[in-house]
Amino acid sequence: MPGGVLSQERIVAPPGWSRWLVPPAALAIHLSIGQAYAWSVFKTPLEQALHISPVLSAVPFELAIAMLGLSAAFGGTMVERRGPRWAMLVAATLFAAGFLVSALGVAVSQFWLVILGYGFIGGIGLGIGYISPVSTLIRWFPDRPGVATGIAIMGFGGGALIASPWTTAMLAGFGKGTSGIALAFAVHGVAYFVFMALGWLIVRTPRADWRPPAAPGTQPAVTEVVVPAVGGGVPARTALRTRQFWLLWVVLCFNVTAGIGILERAAPIYQDFFRGTAAATQVAAAATAFVAMLSLTNMLGRFVWSSASDLVGRKNIYRVYLGVGALLYLLIVLVGAGNKVVFLLAALLILSFYGAGFSTVPAYLKDLFGTYQVGAIHGRLLTAWSVAGVLGPFLVNFLVNQQASAGVRGPAQYTVAFSIMIGLLVIGGIANELIRPVDPRHFVAPTPGDDDTAVAAAPPAAAPGLHHRADIGDRPARGHELVALGVGLHEAVLHAVVDHLRVVAGPDRTRAGHEDVDGMSMSFTDISSTVERLI
Repeated sequence: MPGGVLSQERIVAPPGWSRWLVPPAALAIHLSIGQAYAWSVFKTPLEQALHISPVLSAVPFELAIAMLGLSAAFGGTMVERRGPRWAMLVAATLFAAGFLVSALGVAVSQFWLVILGYGFIGGIGLGIGYISPVSTLIRWFPDRPGVATGIAIMGFGGGALIASPWTTAMLAGFGKGTSGIALAFAVHGVAYFVFMALGWLIVRTPRADWRPPAAPGTQPAVTEVVVPAVGGGVPARTALRTRQFWLLWVVLCFNVTAGIGILERAAPIYQDFFRGTAAATQVAAAATAFVAMLSLTNMLGRFVWSSASDLVGRKNIYRVYLGVGALLYLLIVLVGAGNKVVFLLAALLILSFYGAGFSTVPAYLKDLFGTYQVGAIHGRLLTAWSVAGVLGPFLVNFLVNQQASAGVRGPAQYTVAFSIMIGLLVIGGIANELIRPVDPRHFVAPTPGDDDTAVAAAPPAAAPGLHHRADIGDRPARGHELVALGVGLHEAVLHAVVDHLRVVAGPDRTRAGHEDVDGMSMSFTDISSTVERLI
């Protein structure tokens, strides 16, 4: 709507506007959608009121996480084009509507409406809301992207700290029957819509000529690559064809899988490790406290470790998340059952790395691909979260149940599952080591009308070798993105294999093979480009 309250023209910040108002706007969104981590508070009341199984009661949460990744992936380009205010309003509307539909479902005892409301509709709101402030924060804080995204995404991890006691108190007051649960869902929907409105009313985007103030004595953040042009970068569809995108996808997916495997089953894990060390009621209370501590470290890790990445670099900080995380899992397997202090410290650090992986990855993307369409690229990368959100809980629950069926009890039930988590973290660490700077030929300079520029902004001067492809990344997401996904995965695998052969056989013996692979990759890229034009 040209000139409307949601238009890009209306949200360009005036001179003198403080960029530090953007993180609170982002927090208003992320603290709200972070309620997803408190879904477990509704599980038992729903199971008792609607007579459903624990497996079925988890479906709304699982679908919401899956829809988060999918909506972020396919809605990322639209978010870039329409701007953060539009995206935040859409997110608030869908997230609130999800609660209201769920309230109706509980009121009429139709659990499929809860799945539709909270899982599908609310899940789309989760995805749009999650990515809505990210690219705006990075543009306001190019000097400290880790700090900026850490502040905002910290809210998503900390949302459960507010939602859990609030929901518990609400259910205690309204009752845990169908009418009480329905009323609680309805109140959640209205309250979160009002709170999220603070975000879309406050948020602003920087002018095209805006630059961050240089504080005396400060050093620029450590990055993995120097972007060829200010405000330039790699288009989203081009990014999908690079091995860097897919390697980072593996890094995020396996880091999330390792963390969410503990988070989803936190209370039972603690009880299985320390059952018999105290009275059952005391162990249960300690397990509840353990869950709260995990939520706190999940939140704090998003800010602390992401901020540290500005000082040490994104690749180095992921070496900590993945390498140290694997060692901590090994420590739990070897000595965790006999030492509460070791178990607690290891689990809390693992969850801090889990949360930090989310908040650090937007800055990693900015380092690799530049600011051009970084929000859209981030949205596509979050499909890794969708996979991990299913993979982590499934692996842990399935393997633990298998061990229990075989008569294994106590901490030994988790040995196989945690050993697999160690392997996944090692694979993620290898993928992180294989990430290299993106070829400069993939970078473009923004032009007026591109998705992520300020209105009528003049393009910055292109660096040598920088070319603009107006036809790449400027159209809405459609079916041909599947072609780009396939081509990107194809190129990533081929180049990774060749790099491995180069290390093993030496440069002379692999030069010819590398040239062949480059030719093959280019041919597939040409095919993809042709399909894009036809569609």
